[in-house]
Amino acid sequence: SSGINAEYGDVKVFNPRAQSNEKLTYEDQEDKKNKAYLHRVLEVEKATFIPLVMATTGVLGPDFTRFVQQLSAKKAKKTGHTYEECIRYLRVRLQFSMVRSITCSLRGYRGTGRKNREDSSTDLYHVYKLLCVACFFTCPRLTCQ
Repeated sequence: SSGINAEYGDVKVFNPRAQSNEKLTYEDQEDKKNKAYLHRVLEVEKATFIPLVMATTGVLGPDFTRFVQQLSAKKAKKTGHTYEECIRYLRVRLQFSMVRSITCSLRGYRGTGRKNREDSSTDLYHVYKLLCVACFFTCPRLTCQ
């Protein structure tokens, strides 16, 4: 053992209001991920596995919540920022990633070559940009490293 503690994670975003997920809890979703990947990661990769389950509503599963808390504590210790600043920053980044994913799934991906922006996705695009600006002014000292 080289002393390296590797961690693997697999993200699952699910809609808790969908009929197929109606009776599934966050723990059920995490169990599905563990059944699919845990054995391989432990035995072959000699690492730990974290199922990162998140609902489309923005709620994190229990393991994902613990992961964000631990990551925030490490970032606070390393950078000198407070724990509250770091956890707020990480949660906001996760929420923006969710907004970006939902926007992309609603309107489809459009690269830089897009010419016509006069469609229904324009409103979502402007809301997303406004959220990005609000995030910057909320916590300008923190940067993603």
